[in-house]
Amino acid sequence: MEVVRRLYSLKLPFRRVHAAIFSPSRPYSTAASPQTLYPSTDDQTLFCILQSCKLPSSIRTAATVHSKILKQGYEMCPSLLSSLIKAYGACNKPKHAHQLLTEICSWSSNVNSANVLIDGFVKNGEIDTAKKVFNALPTRDVVTWNLIIGGYIRSRLFVEAICMFKEMLGTNIEPDGYTFASVVTACSQLGALNHGKYVHGLMMEKRIELNYILSSALVDLYSRCGRIETAKSIFDTADKTDVSIWNSMINGLAMHGLAADAISVFSAMKGENITPDPVTFIGIITACSHCGLVQQGCKYFDLMKKDFSIQPQLEHYGAMVDLFGRAGLLEEANTIISEMPMEPDVVVWRTLLSACRTHKNSALGEFAVGKMKHLSSGDYVLLSNIYCSAKEWDNAETVRYTMNKKRVHKSIGKSWVELHGAIHHFKAGDRSHPDTEPIYRVLEALSHRSRMEGYVPAPDLVLMDISEEEKEENLNYHSEKLALAFSILKSSPGTEISISKNLRTCLDCHCWIKIVSKVLHRVITVRDRIRFHRFEMGSCSCGDYW
Repeated sequence: MEVVRRLYSLKLPFRRVHAAIFSPSRPYSTAASPQTLYPSTDDQTLFCILQSCKLPSSIRTAATVHSKILKQGYEMCPSLLSSLIKAYGACNKPKHAHQLLTEICSWSSNVNSANVLIDGFVKNGEIDTAKKVFNALPTRDVVTWNLIIGGYIRSRLFVEAICMFKEMLGTNIEPDGYTFASVVTACSQLGALNHGKYVHGLMMEKRIELNYILSSALVDLYSRCGRIETAKSIFDTADKTDVSIWNSMINGLAMHGLAADAISVFSAMKGENITPDPVTFIGIITACSHCGLVQQGCKYFDLMKKDFSIQPQLEHYGAMVDLFGRAGLLEEANTIISEMPMEPDVVVWRTLLSACRTHKNSALGEFAVGKMKHLSSGDYVLLSNIYCSAKEWDNAETVRYTMNKKRVHKSIGKSWVELHGAIHHFKAGDRSHPDTEPIYRVLEALSHRSRMEGYVPAPDLVLMDISEEEKEENLNYHSEKLALAFSILKSSPGTEISISKNLRTCLDCHCWIKIVSKVLHRVITVRDRIRFHRFEMGSCSCGDYW
């Protein structure tokens, strides 16, 4: 190891370091060659060996594998390079890890080679490493930009993807259709309508051809941002020769609870001789589920098998469980699960558990939890919700004790709004925003006015055996309420307010926002994890069914 240390201290390129360390002629009796340690090693074996290098004592193994990577021509294999960087870090050799990354960047001076590396790092989930290679490049092409923007989207870093797109616009590289499809996807996932409209306008300005991929992305964007009429308009003028554009429209209508419209689109699709695929039926069954159309949902499930010879997949069975569960037909939902030809996954059981929470069936809820091999924080919360609704405080306390014992933390509800070109995030009880004081003053005023209009808090939704007053206090500061108060504070009277949330909107917030929309005479749209809610004059587009 002293030889290794001295060679590294010379700051030689890694190729020369490892050639020196493992040279067959080197008189270093304690060093075995990589061929001796790992004869005829393939990249998967090397990857597994690096995964085991987690202690400082593994440094020699990591260095040996490093040499093997170079000697066998694997230096352009991103998964191995990424694992090697991690191995050096785990072996308490951060300087080696940094030097390797620097060396990688120097190998990537050729843009085509760099693109291969960036693509590999992105697919391996190493977006930070991909970005470092990207930053080190002297020249980039449109593929390079597309890879890094797509990488951020793959990592669900949508804000960063939009920022990279804006940076790209400041260069002499022109975005292409793939670039626009990616950034539109980022905008739709964020519910960033203004950003999305800007990107759409830029596409028109640059005369980008709207193929079915871009049209589908735009339909999805406007659907997710609450502009379903705009989505319909784009769909009406789009090239409809590919099934994906039809699927986007059906899914958008399903999200808005417009089952009749979704069914109409499905009928038109058949009239155009477009063959539906498995995704089509997930969308149409979901549309029926969101509107309580149980018989129609069952009809399409059967139609899929009989008329189109599509064998139901796990997602289709999950949609059917949701269809029955939302309608309160819990036994039918459980029967669907028991008759599935494949093993139900945790998502299917979670769907049943959620229905048990809505319809207060603690026995079946316990059964569903018992079938889950790995429980998330949301599963524990759902079960605790069921017990709290039934006022079974001892059982609820047992669930909380189990969560604490297993160090399971409840998923944090987050809401965000796009305003004046920026995206503002909020979480329950949040006081980190610069406008916290005026936000809370607006919220207090809204709470007072809503009570005057008949709003009554739903303390049963709070998962604690505490006083009613304390429960109401907990409900007052949910993330969507803070986001709404901020939007009212910063927007003009009468304008529409759009909010996005990462979790399902709770019943209390749903009731409260309905009343606020009536009090303020404003349209308020909320996109939660389940669907879209459009509140206007005291009612919601979901018909209180979600």
